[in-house]
Amino acid sequence: SQPHPDEGHPPPLEAVPVPRKSVGPCRSHRESPGGLAESPGGEEAQGEEGPAAARLDVLRLRSSSMEIREKGSEFLKDELHKAQKELKLKDEECERLSKVREQLERELEELTASLFEEAHKMVREANMKQAASEKQLKEARGKIDMLQAEVTALKTLVLTSTPASPNRELHPQLLSPSKAGPRKGHLRHKSTSSTLCPAVCPAAGHTLTPDKEGKEVDTTLFAEFQAWRESPTLDKTCPFLERVYREDVGPCLDFTMQELSALVRAAVEDNTLTIEPVATQAPPTVKVAAVECGSTNTCALSGLARACRHRIRLGDSESHYYISPSSRARITAVCNFFTYIRYIQQGLVRQEAEPMFWEITRLRKEMSLAKLGFFPQEA
Repeated sequence: SQPHPDEGHPPPLEAVPVPRKSVGPCRSHRESPGGLAESPGGEEAQGEEGPAAARLDVLRLRSSSMEIREKGSEFLKDELHKAQKELKLKDEECERLSKVREQLERELEELTASLFEEAHKMVREANMKQAASEKQLKEARGKIDMLQAEVTALKTLVLTSTPASPNRELHPQLLSPSKAGPRKGHLRHKSTSSTLCPAVCPAAGHTLTPDKEGKEVDTTLFAEFQAWRESPTLDKTCPFLERVYREDVGPCLDFTMQELSALVRAAVEDNTLTIEPVATQAPPTVKVAAVECGSTNTCALSGLARACRHRIRLGDSESHYYISPSSRARITAVCNFFTYIRYIQQGLVRQEAEPMFWEITRLRKEMSLAKLGFFPQEA
């Protein structure tokens, strides 16, 4: 009988048939084991050839089983070799995938770190901007409060200081050199605008009341003032200011020194002119940093030999020019006029048209008197 193949192993190869000398008896012996009893004559032949045939069969079986084992071992070795190759390839693939995974994890960590850093940077910048904005807002609020306080103070001062009755604390040029008290000769009479002369103004459409001095309003001038008062401006081309410039401001500031006169007029229009009293004696330790043009005995505007008790400074210049009392009175009269019309333009003068017109007329009168050489005597 042939050996059965074990489970899990490849099927055995078929044995190669080998020619036999006495096939018949063997087959009959295998097919019918009971034939020995039926043919006693064949027992002798079987007894002679049986051991040799059995030996031959055993050898054949051994050779076939060895061949099967050799082929099976070769097949198993081939399969093992293939499995080892596949396992090696899989190990290499696993190693490559592991490297890819490590690289991806590293890149992910770097990306996460960069994102967090960028987020922290943006938050830090936002906090800095917010702090700066809050600081600017706080400063702006402080400036607004300060400006509101200044506006309130200016309104209060305007109510107590007008060109007719100026507040000497607000106008240092009105103080004496020794600052002992207000000047006696520079006081102005209060405006008598409450009693106006009787006249009918066609342009305004109402009647003007008279005063004790018998003044009479010029309807043309009043109409020009009314037109200017509706939209007050400092433009010299409007009819009202053009007339005042031509009749009062220009002649009042027309001095002998034409070049300096033009500079003084521009400074008065820009509100950058400063009039300072000349100190009688300066301490020896004080050093004068400004450049003083002329002397205290010569007026820089008229060029005449006069005792100059005041000096002017134009804008931010450090140069000072000595002026005579007459020149100072002319400049002061023009400055008072410009101060009043600036108050009107800014809405700080809350009066009717008539009192405002008569105040402007009084200021024009002062300019006319000053340009003619009339000025109050100083103490």
